[in-house]
Amino acid sequence: MNPADPHPHPAPFSWPVRVYWEDTDAGGVVYYANYLKFLERARTEWLSRLGLEQDQLAEREGVLFVVRRVEADYLRPARFNDRLTIDCVLAELNKASLVMVQAARRADQILLTARVRIACVERDGFRPARIPALVTQAFSKAL
Repeated sequence: MNPADPHPHPAPFSWPVRVYWEDTDAGGVVYYANYLKFLERARTEWLSRLGLEQDQLAEREGVLFVVRRVEADYLRPARFNDRLTIDCVLAELNKASLVMVQAARRADQILLTARVRIACVERDGFRPARIPALVTQAFSKAL
């Protein structure tokens, strides 16, 4: 997604988002924290597309995925009624964590880029956990 990135990534998973009035601040632009919600929704839909539902992973595998770190660059504002696309690319897969590279764009104009580290933890106790094999198999298709 970043032309300066020396490591090419597969085509991103993309999810459409419409900006609602409730997403904007007093200045009429998307409130910065709401981009995190947009990114989360796109990651959830990406998981679903891979056949993975977070509630089922918690129930059957006893694991949760939690955001550990977010690095975001806010480049341009989005406004009420904008139609955005949120892109997701799995950039890194480790034993107990992964990194997603994401972007919010309006047509071909990039508004935000983000790098999100997500940890796999035990549902009970929130201790680090190995990502289950069925999840890594699904993820390997996305690398």
